[in-house]
Amino acid sequence: MARVTVEDCLGKVDNRFQLVLVATKRARQLAKGAEPFVGWENDKPTVVALREIAEDYVTASILDEEPEEEIDEAAALIIPAPAEAVPQADTGLPKT
Repeated sequence: MARVTVEDCLGKVDNRFQLVLVATKRARQLAKGAEPFVGWENDKPTVVALREIAEDYVTASILDEEPEEEIDEAAALIIPAPAEAVPQADTGLPKT
């Protein structure tokens, strides 16, 4: 396995900041169980993500994707749960 460097990936994205965003998003996908486009070879998700970027399997367009899971998490933050589903903290004070 050849080592992947940041220089191998910089020509594939606009700048090094975008590289960080693309590699981070792909590494998280891999860590959650996404199928890699290159051989895993006992590497960490970050290394596999960089190898995928260097070999043009992953591009900056990954930043435009918004998976259902992220949408569901965002909706859960916006839409309040029903009052009966929210547990009340026991303050130790008498109830009035």
